[in-house]
Amino acid sequence: MASSSPQRQPTIGFPRRRSARRPAAPPAKSCPDPATLSLSPCPRASGPAEPGTRSPRAEALPLSPRKRLGDDNLCNVPRTLPCSPAKRSKENQGRRLLFGDPPASPEKPSSPEPSPRRGGQETPQSSGQPARTRLFRQEGTCYQQAKRVLHAAVPDRLHARERETSVIQQFLREHVCGRRPGSLYISGAPGTGKTACLSRVLLDCEDELAGSKTIVLNCMALSSPQGVFPAVAQQLGLPAAAGREGLRRLEKRLTAQGPMVLLVLDELDQLESKGQDVLYTLFEWPRLPGSRLVLVGLANALDLTDCSLARLGARPAGSPRLLHFPPYTREQLTAILQERLGQVAGDTVLDTAAIQFCARKVSAVSGDARKALDICRRAVEVVELEVRSQTLLKPLPGGDSPASPVPKRVGLLHISRVISEVFGDRLAAGGQGVRDTFPLQQKVLLCSLLLLARRLRAREVTLGKLHDAYSQVCRRQQLPAVDQAECLSLVALLESRGVLELKKAKEARMAKVSLKLEEAAVEHALQDAALVGSILAQGLC
Repeated sequence: MASSSPQRQPTIGFPRRRSARRPAAPPAKSCPDPATLSLSPCPRASGPAEPGTRSPRAEALPLSPRKRLGDDNLCNVPRTLPCSPAKRSKENQGRRLLFGDPPASPEKPSSPEPSPRRGGQETPQSSGQPARTRLFRQEGTCYQQAKRVLHAAVPDRLHARERETSVIQQFLREHVCGRRPGSLYISGAPGTGKTACLSRVLLDCEDELAGSKTIVLNCMALSSPQGVFPAVAQQLGLPAAAGREGLRRLEKRLTAQGPMVLLVLDELDQLESKGQDVLYTLFEWPRLPGSRLVLVGLANALDLTDCSLARLGARPAGSPRLLHFPPYTREQLTAILQERLGQVAGDTVLDTAAIQFCARKVSAVSGDARKALDICRRAVEVVELEVRSQTLLKPLPGGDSPASPVPKRVGLLHISRVISEVFGDRLAAGGQGVRDTFPLQQKVLLCSLLLLARRLRAREVTLGKLHDAYSQVCRRQQLPAVDQAECLSLVALLESRGVLELKKAKEARMAKVSLKLEEAAVEHALQDAALVGSILAQGLC
């Protein structure tokens, strides 16, 4: 006789915790209708399910995609399905797509079967596509090439410096290759090619100098003038030692048997100290008995060895050999700019009239080749920005042309605008309000620098001497004077406006201050005020 009570069906033991996505489902009392669900019918069970074991339904029937929360929900998904790209990775949020960057596409899942939620919608990754694709190209690649060649790097050939190059090569062959100690002092204004010419010679004569030891130091990187001795000792493989003990070890190494030592000191004027002990020691090393040192120094001052190192001329060997680099002329600057721009394929970016105008202006002020290159590069940047603001993005063609067209050439007006920013009347930058452009203390400081430069007959003065002259002028004019720290701040402000140049040192009082403008132009601009005119008229005591 059949029992009247219905048979108990197996149940799925869901975990008893609340889910943030759906409420807990009640236990099923009967098998669902096969017509309503696309699942196979529930198998008959002979008895109740044992606690702690999975039911056959949990192993055979997958749940709906919404209920797939992981293994703790008894789903039979063998692995975690990949989410959409936005949920899978948050590192791409806030990232801009730049031209030339590879598109950020989701990785292709290892299984070829589609996702239940987005079946067949995933973009497959084509194996024929390159790893890095460029989407678009904007007009202006010719400007980028022009800016690249206008950088102040060491070129393969230095124009208008053939005589200086020949002198340096001859000196190195006579002393380094001929094993004769000696010294050479190279002087010249900034941007005249001193460092570039010497670097080019060292590269060309690398095979001839292979049997010697070459040491190149920039004195601007030293914390103090005395720091040059530990730096040289480190290059020679000596242990670090300070004071007289370190000097004795260096002299003993330089006078012992061995290969010749070529010591190149750039920015040599940074080694000036009280009594010039450091410079005298360096220039006396090649004169030691049995010395194998060849010293080459570079600095801006023309009379460094005559004024600061006057005692060198009293020695039997005399002063070091001198080599001066004159400023570039208009014709030389024009040839340099045309030679650099000739390396760009296609039409020239700068007009011939613009190049000649830039060369004429720079040669009249300083003859600095680096300044001429900077002006042309800045003018190219100005035109490039104008072209980018007016040019739409165009699809990249199949093959890149080596000679890109020039959408807009750099003309005379662009060069003139940049030159007015670089060499313009910086004191009169305010237009009609010229007198209110600079504070009174900065004007007095400029007047003190002019008076001190006339008195010392030098373009560079130390901050200590400048502050002393400034304090004297303020006492005479009955004006309040600032201390040395505040004076350094005033010099930094004037440097930011392009009027002064500051070369910092370990001691603030030894920092070098120089004018970046001609003294006549600064004096003419400062004579607008009666007080400034009286300061310049009285001079220093």
